[in-house]
Amino acid sequence: MPELPEVEVVRRGLERWAAHRTVADAEVLHPRAVRRHLAGPDDFAHRLAGHRVGTPSRRGKYLWLPLEDTDQAILAHLGMSGQLLVQPHETPAEKHLRIRVRFADALGTELRFVDQRTFGGLSLHETSPEGLPDVIAHIARDPLDPLFDAEAFHLALRRKRTTIKRALLDQSLISGVGNIYADEALWRARLHYERPTATLTRPRTAELLGHVRDVMNAALAVGGTSFDSLYVNVNGESGYFERSLDAYGREGLPCRRCATPMRRRPWMNRSSYFCPKCQRAPKVTP
Repeated sequence: MPELPEVEVVRRGLERWAAHRTVADAEVLHPRAVRRHLAGPDDFAHRLAGHRVGTPSRRGKYLWLPLEDTDQAILAHLGMSGQLLVQPHETPAEKHLRIRVRFADALGTELRFVDQRTFGGLSLHETSPEGLPDVIAHIARDPLDPLFDAEAFHLALRRKRTTIKRALLDQSLISGVGNIYADEALWRARLHYERPTATLTRPRTAELLGHVRDVMNAALAVGGTSFDSLYVNVNGESGYFERSLDAYGREGLPCRRCATPMRRRPWMNRSSYFCPKCQRAPKVTP
C-alpha cells in the first residue's frame, strides 16, 4: 500500500500538472472504480464536468482534489495498485485504465486513473469548512503536518494499552505511517515493534517521531518506495527509496548497525522486520 511519501509524490505531481484546470468531461470505464461514489458512474462524470480543480491536498495517505467553485472534492483511494497519471491525449490507453478526465484547455494532457487490482477508486464528497472530505474527518494529522501535536500524540500513547507499531499504524492517532516506514523508524529508534506504548517516555516519543519524519523525508527526496511497477508518480516513474531501506525486506541480511542477521516475524497478516540485537524484545506486553 502507498504510504505518506508515495502519496505526497503523487500530490506534488498533480499540483504541477492538474491544478487550476477546468474539467471538460470525465469518462468512467469501469464502474468499480467509482463504487464509493454511491450515486454511480454517470452522476460522478456529470458532476465533474465544467468545474475547476483546486490545489490537491493530502492528509496522511489520503489524497483529494477540491473543486474550486464548490464545497466538494474528489477523494482518491489508491488501494494496492491505483495510479493517477497525467498523459498526453495521444498516449494509448493503459490496459487497466478505469477513469479518464479531460480538461478544457490546450495543454494536450489528461488525467487518468489506472488500477490493475481495482481496490482503489475515485469518489466525490462534501468538504468541511477546512476543506477536508467528510468521510476522512476522523483521520489524524500526519507527522509532517506543521500542526501535528506531538504532545497530544505522546499522551495518547501513554493512555493506550497497545504496542508501538500498532499505534504507529492507527490512523486516528497519527496518519500516513504504514508497515514499511513503521519498521524503518522503529529500527532507527532501536525500538521493538511489540514495545508497550505505556512504557514510552516523552523524550523517547520525541526521538521516535524524529525518526518517522526523517525516514519519510528521505523517501520523499527519492520519489518514495517502489517494489514493482504498481507504484509510480504522475509521469509513470518509480521511486527509489527501496534501495535505502534499513529494515523492511532485509530478512537474513546483516543489520547495518551491528551486523546481526535481520529477522522477519508474521504480524497482523503482514510482516515485521527488525534486528534482534538492536531492537530487544520487551519482557512484558500489555
